[in-house]
Amino acid sequence: MEQVCIRYEDSEIDSRIIRAVEEMGFEHMTPIQEQAIPVLLEGRDVIGQAQTGTGKTAAFGIPVLQAIDPENKNLQAVILCPTRELAMQAAEEMRRFSKYMHGIKILPVYGGQEIYKQIKNLKCGIQIVVGTPGRVMDHMRRRTLKMQDVKMVVLDEADEMLNMGFREDMETILKEIPKDHQTALFSATMPQSILDITDTYQKDAVRVKVAAKELTVPLIKQYYYPIKKEYKEEAVSRLLECYNVKRSLIFCNTKRMVDELAKSLKNRGYSAEGLHGDLTQGQRDIVMGRFRSGNLEILIATDVAARGIDVDDVEAVFNYDVPQDIEYYVHRIGRTGRAGKEGKAFTLVCGREIYKIREIERICKIKMEEKKVPSAKAAIAKRANKIMNNALAGAWDEKEVQTMKRMENFIEKKLEECQISPELLAAALLKMNMGEDIYGITEEISTELPKKKTRSSKEGKKSRYAFMRKGEKEAAKWLKKDRKVMDKKMGKKKK
Repeated sequence: MEQVCIRYEDSEIDSRIIRAVEEMGFEHMTPIQEQAIPVLLEGRDVIGQAQTGTGKTAAFGIPVLQAIDPENKNLQAVILCPTRELAMQAAEEMRRFSKYMHGIKILPVYGGQEIYKQIKNLKCGIQIVVGTPGRVMDHMRRRTLKMQDVKMVVLDEADEMLNMGFREDMETILKEIPKDHQTALFSATMPQSILDITDTYQKDAVRVKVAAKELTVPLIKQYYYPIKKEYKEEAVSRLLECYNVKRSLIFCNTKRMVDELAKSLKNRGYSAEGLHGDLTQGQRDIVMGRFRSGNLEILIATDVAARGIDVDDVEAVFNYDVPQDIEYYVHRIGRTGRAGKEGKAFTLVCGREIYKIREIERICKIKMEEKKVPSAKAAIAKRANKIMNNALAGAWDEKEVQTMKRMENFIEKKLEECQISPELLAAALLKMNMGEDIYGITEEISTELPKKKTRSSKEGKKSRYAFMRKGEKEAAKWLKKDRKVMDKKMGKKKK
């Protein structure tokens, strides 16, 4: 039986926060909140292991708000996040929790925004700062952030901050904060580098964890496809077509692969963009804005760049590369299957990576279904049908009757001038949208991805012997010819 978590109203949380939380539609705590909030309210340090989407912002945000003294206008809490998006998201969520707590001011600080604007806001008496390590460091150097009254520090997504090279900044910030303070660290994974920080900067920390099996959403159908590395791009294209995916996230392990795949899919006619740490903040904002608004169908990202992406109607997640850390798998697929909707997770597996799949299944207590990549013929037929259905939907659109009538008259004239049938014109227009794929509709093509021609060891051995025998015959022929020439020359010399 599924365990029901405790209700907010049955906890030691401030009644004003409970009122705000209930207005947001939440009644019961999530597992990470149930474990972390009571410990943090006691004033103890916490190490929390949980992924995005588990409610951990509330797990640390509610105790932070409850610890703030509204009468003191100095900085009292610092929350560090790896990206601008996460900082803005956490700050906004905490503002909602503090709706009825008058006198508490929260400010997100991050790179890419005018620092002087942030300095002006800080002078208004900010008690909670949510920021990226680099920008928090900038304010500390300028003395616009004063740490003497800070009594609580939160490191959110600590593993990603380390991956992004913020370790030195994090440690510098922690050293500047008075010793008598509470520290909460939250991370999706717990590598040794994280444990080193907890050993140095936390005291008798209580460790709380949400197991991966609690995070696996039952509404997500999970499949894996054994495939050769060179056919991954083709496989993704076929899956997108056959499952008619309108909005999807594709995860790659490297920035280079993100760029290469984005370029390839755009060349195939897909609406796709890449997202990784090398992009400027302005570029990131444009890409994310398009994806959230629905103007971008496919977002290709690294694990680090994907932090802070919160879009409910992602239909499918593709693991183009098997994640390097098992817990990243759960984090990735959790981007789909939200808000009661079904989602799909496709993982492309090359060679020995199948052992990683088995390990994911074992640790997450799940079973992924093995599938074959759809045939090229099936994918092409789906794509052609999609194009034709879109065209037919436009033809019957009542709002466009006048426009369609004018277009119809124009086409009739052209058909008369060129002396071709309407079917031939429609076929030509379809080909323009399909490119070379159009030939797959009628031609007999392989139902599998192209395979490298291989021979059995017996056949290979036989062919090698045949080649050797042929070589021996050729050599003997040329040797015989050469001897005749030499004999003739030698005979002439003797005379």
